[in-house]
Amino acid sequence: MEPLFTPPLRTRGRDIVDAHNKRLKLASINWYGGSDELFVPGGLDVRPRRAIAALIRRLGFNSVRLPYSDEMVAKNPPIPHELLAANPDLFGMRALDVFEAVVTALTDEGVAVIVNDHITNAAWCDGMNLCDSSWKNDQLGPLCRFRQTEDDWIAHWETIMARFVNNPHVVAADLRNEPRGLWGTMTWTAWATAAARCGERLLKMQPNWLMIIEGVSSANDLSGVRQRPVRYSVPDRTVYSAHVYSWSGWGNLNPYKGREYPSFARAMEQNWAFILAENIAPVWIGEFGAPDSPNKGDAHYWKNLMKYLEEVDADFGYWAINPRKPHMNERESYSILKDDWETLIDDYRMQDLQRLMK
Repeated sequence: MEPLFTPPLRTRGRDIVDAHNKRLKLASINWYGGSDELFVPGGLDVRPRRAIAALIRRLGFNSVRLPYSDEMVAKNPPIPHELLAANPDLFGMRALDVFEAVVTALTDEGVAVIVNDHITNAAWCDGMNLCDSSWKNDQLGPLCRFRQTEDDWIAHWETIMARFVNNPHVVAADLRNEPRGLWGTMTWTAWATAAARCGERLLKMQPNWLMIIEGVSSANDLSGVRQRPVRYSVPDRTVYSAHVYSWSGWGNLNPYKGREYPSFARAMEQNWAFILAENIAPVWIGEFGAPDSPNKGDAHYWKNLMKYLEEVDADFGYWAINPRKPHMNERESYSILKDDWETLIDDYRMQDLQRLMK
């Protein structure tokens, strides 16, 4: 099997490069479930994890963003057999062991893994729960079902990443999904300070990991990087990340699905693309997506985003591979697979993603 890249990775200006100084453009897919109420990556009841990993590589993705919840790490519950039906060798394992088994299946396939702290309370991330709007929620007191301090958050990172210190294809820690605070009030300075502290702790464990820092306002806004970049004692570790959906655009009554291209492009430049243009650091668009049956706004947003990502040649991560959401087994309209976790929905989305890969 030909390697996709040679670890370890580092940053070189706006690019991520491997040990041979060759650019690795992250072409990622999100594989969720570990962050949700069932505590397990999706599809393990339907297909062997190694078959899913092989399919991901065959489709052209070189990396996977794999989310977890802090509650998953703290409680580490046993996973019911029915959720692992296609992977009987995992029967009897707890959540962290299953998560590690999925990581190993991916890295054995040569796929890079980006571990992501997605949410505090194990649940679907709907952006509404204040208890999940930040990496810590102890300031909210009894309002939160599962509470943690900043120290707890960092300790959970250390617990999960300790399993991957010697796996060179686990390449990055995406430190927190969509920090936003109360209705979008999270400041970049507060978040950058916490990300710097957490990243330093992780780099003491493994200095080769990349530290991925999402923007504030649900990962929409990285403009604070101009005044307050995040730097680590280990050089060339910082990667920034933005999320761009049709409804994105905090603080503006005109979301991206309604904007003409010049307005959309200006927003991208102001929010994150200046980091690429000025060769400051890589930016990975770690989440974006659209339904298999798009409405007019979805299609308009998608066309604009594909044009822009191609123009700036940004790293990307599509949401998502999962055909079903954990809660109530709800259909995931953004999925690129059918319910068998094998058959590709070969529509406009995958065709455009493959063009970006090239």
